[in-house]
Amino acid sequence: MNNKESFIKNRLKSIGYASKGAIILLKTESSIQIQFVIAIIVTTLGFYFNISNSEWMMQMFAIGLIITAEGLNTAIEKMADFIHPEHHKKIGFIKDIAAGAVFIAALTAIIVGLIIYLPKIF
Repeated sequence: MNNKESFIKNRLKSIGYASKGAIILLKTESSIQIQFVIAIIVTTLGFYFNISNSEWMMQMFAIGLIITAEGLNTAIEKMADFIHPEHHKKIGFIKDIAAGAVFIAALTAIIVGLIIYLPKIF
């Protein structure tokens, strides 16, 4: 197998692993499930209110930001629990920082949603 075929084969494997991870997140993590339902709701609202292309871009970026942050937070929590299963002050600190990042992403998404939908509702 030449380098080009090997590169393509490795990329396809990577896509497979990433898809598997996304499915695991969606099937097992309630925070991701909640965010997915919210994503469906705001996407439906986007069609209902006929939002502009730039509003769609902002909304999709916000959805991606939240789901990505939730996924990374979950990975950090799982790794921390694996490394140090009992409660530990420094592990708790790390988990709090990861959760804080999700909180910031959520606030950003809420602000984006308000900017898009408040003028359309009122």
